[in-house]
Amino acid sequence: MKILSTNTCYVPNDLNQVIRSKDEVAAELGGMTEKQIQKIWNSVECLYKTGNYPLVTLCLRRQGQILLNRSIGYAQGNSPDGLAADAKIGTPDTPVCLFSASKMITAMLIHMLDERGDLNLLDPISYYIPEYGVNGKRRATIFHLLSHRGGIPRIDTEVTPELLFNQEEILKVLCAAKPVSPSGTHLAYHAVTAGYILGEIVQRVTGQSVREFLAENIEKPMGLDYFNYGLKPQYRDNVALNYATGIHPSLGTDHYLNHVLGGGLQLAVDVTNDTRFMDTICPAGNIYTSAEQIGRFFEMLLSGGEYQGKEIMSAKTVFRSTLPTSGTSIDRTLLAPMRYALGPMLGSNPVGLFGPMTGQAFGHIGFSNILCWADPERDISVSLLTTGKSVVGTHLPALAKTLYQISTNCSKIPKNQRRSLFATDRHEADIV
Repeated sequence: MKILSTNTCYVPNDLNQVIRSKDEVAAELGGMTEKQIQKIWNSVECLYKTGNYPLVTLCLRRQGQILLNRSIGYAQGNSPDGLAADAKIGTPDTPVCLFSASKMITAMLIHMLDERGDLNLLDPISYYIPEYGVNGKRRATIFHLLSHRGGIPRIDTEVTPELLFNQEEILKVLCAAKPVSPSGTHLAYHAVTAGYILGEIVQRVTGQSVREFLAENIEKPMGLDYFNYGLKPQYRDNVALNYATGIHPSLGTDHYLNHVLGGGLQLAVDVTNDTRFMDTICPAGNIYTSAEQIGRFFEMLLSGGEYQGKEIMSAKTVFRSTLPTSGTSIDRTLLAPMRYALGPMLGSNPVGLFGPMTGQAFGHIGFSNILCWADPERDISVSLLTTGKSVVGTHLPALAKTLYQISTNCSKIPKNQRRSLFATDRHEADIV
């Protein structure tokens, strides 16, 4: 990367050369018009034309129908250094690392175990991992971790690729860690730490790795070809590679990322492109999948835990997992106003993570411009996956415009016409 540069990628003059679509239906089947769909897609093209993203994939469902399932750009071989001769154009099926959006899935696995009575969210973590209950963490609960109030927002040692690839070693570090604040007190996003602890709880409760548990209970029942921690070898030739883009990290980005992640921009990029990361399990950040498949997961949540007549989890579990744990508060890690449920990040009014007037939306973001969410008020599930890891760059106005176009063109629907889980206050009271 160049210091005095916006570090953008090659963008072809004819965007149709690098656009692919799959399995889209007419806008009218989702209660929209072709003009509305085109406004949304035009904003995605503008986002791509900033040059901050080698690849952008978008899947938008409304009323359960896939209205947009498109990709634009290159999965491999396009970076600020130029376009490689063997650059590979991406498709809607291209596997992309979700980074922190993986946390949402890990959290829902914990909620499924709570639903079955295999654990209790109010139990101390040390009940399941006895060695965790040292240095002031004995009373820290699963609830605290899910709500980002566990007191261990960062790894208190140098974060290296070797550490991230070694589950056993990183677990030892976290169990021995001394919290920076008492559990339950301060809101501070746990970027990497909580995922490993939650994954270990799944392992100790079920006897299965979190990868096996996800495959058995979500990936296979929902017909998801690749929706798991790491990536199966047969899909790696087509995986989307991540690239460092945007303003050079030495001008402030790395300082912020070290505060959040414990490592800089180049570390995050290099780790996710390493096949060792595709081999290992990182419950906080290494699910690889496509925009359609993560969108399918959120569509299942929007449908109260059902997919094609199968109950993946109960409506009660979905509802409880998406209840706010507090009002909007300044997150001491992200240094921004945030709302959380027990795992999901929540939208806000008048503006939030998922666009304007998205106070009922729930989902998660991933480093750095990956957004996956469902919005019951609009009856939509959306996944926007990107491979340019630009934190500060020329993309920000265009990204805001894309979220604005989705929110405004997918109009809100009357409450009594929404999915049953989110339709009436009476039903909500029964569930609670």
